[in-house]
Amino acid sequence: MNLNLIRLTEVKHRTGLSRSTIYARIAEGTFPEQIPLGGRAVGWLDSEIDQWIADQIATRNGGTAYDR
Repeated sequence: MNLNLIRLTEVKHRTGLSRSTIYARIAEGTFPEQIPLGGRAVGWLDSEIDQWIADQIATRNGGTAYDR
């Protein structure tokens, strides 16, 4: 299991989503929740973001993760 945490800037870069879209999708339950790191700092599990991206690809491809 990958336990690396990434911050919002990296999540935005990797997903192409804006900050407001990320938090709106978290509220909808369609995006991985952030992990509190103390104070106002939060992070996301790298593996959960990777899985979310793979799920988006699979949805586009009718259930398969990669179109080859």
